[in-house]
Amino acid sequence: MAKIKHIALSTQDPEKTAKFYIDVFGLKQVGRVDSPGATGFYLTDGDINLAILKFKTDAVAGVERGKDWSGLHHFGFQVDNMDETAERLTAAGSPKRDDVNHALELGHNAERRYGGNVEVKYSGPDGIMVDVSESGWVGTPSFSPKA
Repeated sequence: MAKIKHIALSTQDPEKTAKFYIDVFGLKQVGRVDSPGATGFYLTDGDINLAILKFKTDAVAGVERGKDWSGLHHFGFQVDNMDETAERLTAAGSPKRDDVNHALELGHNAERRYGGNVEVKYSGPDGIMVDVSESGWVGTPSFSPKA
């Protein structure tokens, strides 16, 4: 069974938002991102990675919301087998987000970039993006970065 290991919030003020989750809920900062696509923080409660992101371009954020949108952006599942999961996503009518995957230089079996926290993004129901990864996310117990 796939496990939720990652949730991403899009925000216009990553410092303020990260500070809120650290101060109020005791989350620990386990990373910081400043890539061509986004700036922000990776926080964890020891089980789930929470990304607090300010996207730099509409292409990376996804055109349906854009870089100026704030709220739940996507969440990620760690899976045992990417190929089997891709087949189930296709059968469920969930297409790859080729626009965002291309903007982030992502794809199954592609080199993982910018902290290596996702392999492929898909569209889920209700317009929420879904990340899929075999390796997991930094700050989670099962994280296993690929070389």
